[in-house]
Amino acid sequence: MRIRELIQKTNTTERQVRYLISEGFMPGPVGGRANAEYDDNHVRIIQRYSRLRELGFPPAAIKLLLNARDGTPFPIGDGITLLVSPDLLASGTPVAPLIQKIEQILVEILKEDGHDHEG
Repeated sequence: MRIRELIQKTNTTERQVRYLISEGFMPGPVGGRANAEYDDNHVRIIQRYSRLRELGFPPAAIKLLLNARDGTPFPIGDGITLLVSPDLLASGTPVAPLIQKIEQILVEILKEDGHDHEG
């Protein structure tokens, strides 16, 4: 897709697209400047960046979050940290199934003397 379509699809500006490329948030388009082609990966990156900005993260923090190769740690409670892949941050991944899986894992590993902990 051309830049005009990308801008329309992501509700952003050409200036913002150029900023994201120049700051290393996303790769440049394929082809020369006159024949620049963007794809769905560019759309996902812009949407993820925009969502993180909406959540209040400054650009420097977003860069750190998205470049965390091993994932981004989020402390959940004493001794428990959730490690999230940068590809999932602000990706729109459904949360409910993940919460159920996390709950199952915690119930299993935090059992005390064969009894489940109550909520």
